[in-house]
Amino acid sequence: MTLQLFNTYSGKKETFVPQKRSRVTMYVCGPTVYSYAHIGNARPPVVFDVLFRWLRAQYGRDAVVYARNFTDIDDKIIRASQESGEPIAAITEKYAEIYRQDTGALGVLPPTLEPRATEHIPEMQALITTLLEKQHAYTEQEHILFRVKSFAEYGKLSKLDQEEIIAGARVEVAPYKHDAADFVLWKPSSENEPGWKAPTGWGLSGKGRPGWHLECSAMIEAAFEETIDIHGGGQDLRFPHHENEIAQSCCALETGNVPLARFWLHNGFLNMGKDKMSKSVGNIVTPNELLKSWEGEVLRWALLSAQYRQPLEWTDGLLEQSKKQLDRFYRVLNDLSDVEIVNVAMPTRVAEALNDDLNTPEAFAALHSLRELAVKATGADRATAKSELLAAGNLLGFFEADPGRWLKGRAADKALDDAAIDALLGERAAARKAKDFARADDIRDQLAAASVIFEDGPEGTTWRRG
Repeated sequence: MTLQLFNTYSGKKETFVPQKRSRVTMYVCGPTVYSYAHIGNARPPVVFDVLFRWLRAQYGRDAVVYARNFTDIDDKIIRASQESGEPIAAITEKYAEIYRQDTGALGVLPPTLEPRATEHIPEMQALITTLLEKQHAYTEQEHILFRVKSFAEYGKLSKLDQEEIIAGARVEVAPYKHDAADFVLWKPSSENEPGWKAPTGWGLSGKGRPGWHLECSAMIEAAFEETIDIHGGGQDLRFPHHENEIAQSCCALETGNVPLARFWLHNGFLNMGKDKMSKSVGNIVTPNELLKSWEGEVLRWALLSAQYRQPLEWTDGLLEQSKKQLDRFYRVLNDLSDVEIVNVAMPTRVAEALNDDLNTPEAFAALHSLRELAVKATGADRATAKSELLAAGNLLGFFEADPGRWLKGRAADKALDDAAIDALLGERAAARKAKDFARADDIRDQLAAASVIFEDGPEGTTWRRG
């Protein structure tokens, strides 16, 4: 079975075949770096990391070029700088690095390219100049705007026509717009805001900065110089962000009806209860906070527990269940710790699940089947079973931890560290030998309160964290 992906642009699953097998291209909209990302923001990098891994497995590690940008110039960044007194560059670098660390802890591989908006101002200005020359854009009150009615295909990605867009008030209405649906390509900057001098031919009097939608089109052109294979992002970016990207790129780059990318993929919302997780609403929790209490693989398992296009409800119960699922795998891998890994092919059921539009729930079910086979395996079959389980798990970004350490848990998050637990178990053994059973029972209760599970055996006592 070949890879099938749901293309938002066509509204159906399509067989994915890259334009060039030697250069498979993918671009995913990254964060605006002014604060901590919330866990809903982490769903796209985790989802598209699975696709990145699967494409590399099929076409070769060096054949896949994956770009994920940083928006480092934006009204929210400017406001954060003004409120904190920190330079914009310091804020954006700080939160870009935190984003890398947090997503890395969730098993997200570094993308091939990490373009920054401020590094591509000349390309953005060149794109605007082309749009002005072709009369797809106009100047009004120190702004430059895209003329939406000049692009007949506008609305095809979001499945909205222009009248619906205006009637539904889905766009900002401003006095400098010729039409309510028109969107900003360039805006003026005040004296205390960052800005760049406009080219002479634009007829603007002061400095300004790019509109958000323009940034990705320019960075894609700079990184790939051609129509890309895959463009991804969250469902909330379909309109207006991705719709506007398509319009300005098609009109400026003369790509005709090819919508900047051949495949458009969008992941579903992450909900906190019944509501979409959102900073503006305030119902958020960040990976940075969650990683203090949970292993990154637990968060990753939770984020992939639903098929990527479906909504996902984020709860403590989801995290607890994800931890229990991973514990089952790590117990088996710990039992097989003395077994050498051998070369194996990717298990068929896992490959079929990923080829079916990244069906991670089905891939998880396949992992559990592999785990059950590993439990039952004997002799030489144990090596094959372990190797298949690891190959499938690693493809999905799991089982990177040492099984023994995983089962003992995170000492920093517990009241007792490893040395204290070992000391208590030694004291308990001495108490039992001295027939001081009351003390032995006290130690047992103390360990149980700290979620320490231990077993007495002929070779001594072994323990793990629950």
